[in-house]
Amino acid sequence: MNLRFVETFLWVARLGSFSAAADRLNTTQAAISNRIATLERDLGIRLFERDARCIRLTMLGQQAVSKAEELVRVANEFREAVSEPGSLRGSIRIGTIDSIVHAWLPQFIERFRERYPSVAIDLNTDTSLNLAREVADGKIDLALIIGPVIGSGLINLDLCTFACTWLASPRLNLPQGALTLAEIADHPILAYSKDSMPHHRVLRQLADAGIEDPTIYNSNSLATIIRLAKDGVGITPLPKVIVRDQLETGALVELDVAPPFPPLSFHAVYSDHPDNLISAVAATMAQEVARVFSAAQADGASW
Repeated sequence: MNLRFVETFLWVARLGSFSAAADRLNTTQAAISNRIATLERDLGIRLFERDARCIRLTMLGQQAVSKAEELVRVANEFREAVSEPGSLRGSIRIGTIDSIVHAWLPQFIERFRERYPSVAIDLNTDTSLNLAREVADGKIDLALIIGPVIGSGLINLDLCTFACTWLASPRLNLPQGALTLAEIADHPILAYSKDSMPHHRVLRQLADAGIEDPTIYNSNSLATIIRLAKDGVGITPLPKVIVRDQLETGALVELDVAPPFPPLSFHAVYSDHPDNLISAVAATMAQEVARVFSAAQADGASW
């Protein structure tokens, strides 16, 4: 029995179509159809019912899914345990957000490359909301985002938590000492993209303080938010660890605002599929890198 054909069966079962499985496996729909036909012939059963509009698992096909998952999981665990990491080839699709890019992503990429030099990384930077959808839909293999993400078959690993602080350019000449949200809301608030968790937290804090119709500028680019804040366009709440350079040079200053902005928690999210072992390994690696980074920041050491 060809293990690749078993993996193909699982992807067709998950995605519900030959064409979607072909896209996921970087092959043609005809090749997928041939693999399934060969597997059915080898097993002597029909795994799928086919008609002009859709395919669906037969009763025997439904029973075969769990066995196929176990077979693929054991095969991948065997491959990971006994093979040289450098011999592993292929690619992994990783989605992440700007906050991680500006913190410890380069160190994670470097460590991953050292262990799996022949595995290509397809890296996409987007919002946590979009990446959560993509990992749930199987469009990416691993998401490093603000989480957790609740969904069937999804695993969330705690990565790190970043304390946030309100920041402004010194050219705004804000008064030193304690400030209220009402006092800083006289300036535009530079927030994350709409519908993101930090964006909703900004709205909730302002609403709780009784501030109506605040001026909020949204951006899904952390570099854009930092640049606008440095130029005095507005005030922003950001993780302190990603603006250390700006704080050291005086381009930005911390504000003593009450209440403080809540910390942000980050997670590695991936699907619990038996053939997704490399994503599980990468998620654990990201967790290790994030924890070392956080410990270094807590000790005041340079990364």
